[in-house]
Amino acid sequence: MNIIIFGAPGSGKGTQSDLIVTKYNLTHLSTGDLLRKEIADNTELGKTIYQYISQGQLVPDKMIIDILAKKLDELKTVETDGTILDGFPRTLQQAEALEKLLAQNGTQTDILIDLHVDEQELITRLLKRGETSGRSDDNIETIKKRLDVYHSQTCPVSDYYKKLGKFVEILGMGTIDDIFGRISKAIDAKL
Repeated sequence: MNIIIFGAPGSGKGTQSDLIVTKYNLTHLSTGDLLRKEIADNTELGKTIYQYISQGQLVPDKMIIDILAKKLDELKTVETDGTILDGFPRTLQQAEALEKLLAQNGTQTDILIDLHVDEQELITRLLKRGETSGRSDDNIETIKKRLDVYHSQTCPVSDYYKKLGKFVEILGMGTIDDIFGRISKAIDAKL
């Protein structure tokens, strides 16, 4: 099973991904984690990535697709019941590239779970996360830029998966357990 967990920054993708991984024996692929690792390792790629992220911008499609393709190739040897993609795809081009990559591996996306959270709640969550995580991109100026980018560049991905019949919107407000219950119900319906 291949699941995409989707939503604006601060919608709870990482938190819910951890629960999904445990319940359904999936491998968690967070493009944000992959990018932050490149930055932390101070690679040339990481330095380039940092320039985009620190300004609230998306990493260019080709760069992120190449990183993900390499990681998906590495996962071929991992015993798992599937993958959950967190933070990818973020553009229509990335969605099309993902489906092409999966098809080359004889698989496909089964479901895109879109966590819907009110914008003010997103800002509150991200500011709170910034206080505890030390993530430099969780400040009000960058958060607003990231939300603008999300609305202009990432939201069209929803329409792409709606056309494929794989889109499910989940209310991302409430307790973590309530949200996970709604997600589990949607996943179970696809099994």
